[in-house]
Amino acid sequence: MAPAKTDFPPIRACIFDMDGLLLNTEDIYTLCANTVLAAHQHAPLPWSVKARLMGVPGASSGDIFHAWAQLPIPRAQFDREQKAQQMLRFPDCQPLPGVATLLRELDAAPGVELALATSSERGNFEAKTARAETKRLFAVFREERRVLGDDPRVKRGRGKPAPDIYLLALRTINASLGEGVKEIRPEECLVFEDSVPGVEAGRRAGMRVVWVPHPELAAEYRGREKEILAGRMGLVEIGDEEQLGQIDDGWAEQLANLENFPYARFGIEVS
Repeated sequence: MAPAKTDFPPIRACIFDMDGLLLNTEDIYTLCANTVLAAHQHAPLPWSVKARLMGVPGASSGDIFHAWAQLPIPRAQFDREQKAQQMLRFPDCQPLPGVATLLRELDAAPGVELALATSSERGNFEAKTARAETKRLFAVFREERRVLGDDPRVKRGRGKPAPDIYLLALRTINASLGEGVKEIRPEECLVFEDSVPGVEAGRRAGMRVVWVPHPELAAEYRGREKEILAGRMGLVEIGDEEQLGQIDDGWAEQLANLENFPYARFGIEVS
């Protein structure tokens, strides 16, 4: 096994996932699913199943979920009932611990660019960011640097764990840099993720990754952290394994939350 890389260039771009990383929407997704399940006399969604759904576009009502749930209603009905719950609850979502300070300090950091890369489609994104406080929080992401789950530039079937959404986010940053500013390379990017497929997407993009899992997700995958950080869990098979990292290669690390972020470790200067 090759030694861990330590001679990284300073980070010049931070690219963020949203659900469960910036906002507490993963808990809201669980609440919405469980509300519908309870209405049909079904047990709540366990983390052993939810862990396989997180970060995968459309998975909350996809094959894995329905193979487990075996509900006595059509999928379309479940989708409608779950969507109604989501539209009711999304506007009440809150930023997770440390997020407001982190975004404010990174936005002010010299030479650091920010972008958003979320699997949430436009309608859900608007609902989740409807509160004035949330809109102000997300103002650090310029409109042209927000890549959403239904962005037509991301080909269908190429959501996370494919690297496309993160590579596109980097292109939006480079396209809007000031005149004479050198283009940012993938290895100068830091991806912030909470999901396992999201970590894999960042690794496949050739970027450094910080994994900040929900405590229940971390418990579900305890003992497999090194595989996750290398992008080698393979929850969704997409091939191109040469894009994956290696165990303990130094490109990714796990944090419990986004409070007291270790900027210096990534060559980021904050005041």
